[in-house]
Amino acid sequence: MLNMDFHLKQKQGNARAVEGDLKNTPIHDGFFVLKADNYGDEPLVLTGDIDQSIIQFYFAVEGGALFSFGQSGYQLELTKEKCLLFYNPVLALPLNVEIKPKSKLVFLFISVENLHRLFLDGSDEIAFLNQENIDSKYYTDRAVPPVITLTLNQLFHPPVNGSAVQVFEKAKAYEILAHFFNKEEGTDAEQCPFLNDEENVERIRLAKKILIEKMTSPPTLKELAREIGLNEYRLKEGFKNIYGKTVFQYLNDYRMDTARHLLESGNLKVNDAAYQIGYTNPSHFIAAFRKKFGVTPKKYLTGKIS
Repeated sequence: MLNMDFHLKQKQGNARAVEGDLKNTPIHDGFFVLKADNYGDEPLVLTGDIDQSIIQFYFAVEGGALFSFGQSGYQLELTKEKCLLFYNPVLALPLNVEIKPKSKLVFLFISVENLHRLFLDGSDEIAFLNQENIDSKYYTDRAVPPVITLTLNQLFHPPVNGSAVQVFEKAKAYEILAHFFNKEEGTDAEQCPFLNDEENVERIRLAKKILIEKMTSPPTLKELAREIGLNEYRLKEGFKNIYGKTVFQYLNDYRMDTARHLLESGNLKVNDAAYQIGYTNPSHFIAAFRKKFGVTPKKYLTGKIS
């Protein structure tokens, strides 16, 4: 069974505790999804060994990262809403990634054998699965289309709980591969023609940025639509298509995740965390937190400490 071990740490010389999460979800033997969330203000370093039979997909949902390769000093940057694909059957290079502050990254690792099995009937259409290139190195970088952005965001904000999360994450891993290798005439444009217009997509991304910046005193839907230059209907439909949630579902989840990180830092009491994310009534915050995470903030902290 192919297994890979990953480690998340502060940069050398920084003694502060790691302000980030790392989750490795096995999908199948030789197929993994790794989620890295650096919610702190300092860069983190992710290291691990990558087998040379592995095809590597790297997606930046938020922020970005810097890849370093061996002793050569060669570096490659991954920026927001971009993806990188690596395949090197000749040499196994250890993973060494500097994750920028406030970054969310998704990595997919799948063996060439597994990917070939998935796309058996159409493997000649995929460059590195073509028999002529099967032993050759391959690299590409591209923008992440909105349909994959939606799936990546859902991995960080799953609409299910408990044991259903792992099933959901496995399904999303296959969905990412399907969309990544989909031909240009694929169905995502048919589902939401509005997203074919890159200007519209940028306006929706601006709406998300505004929500985050004004988290403590968010605009109304009407105000937000006016600020980004779309009508309310297009804002609502576009936002849900890209991020998989309504505007205010996304805002609520972002607030709750921010509060959770604030509480985990150990520097704030429950009431203080509530005020920092825009709740003037702590009891309303406690109710919202319990609805999101299944426990009150106090019980959540007790569980983390124990």
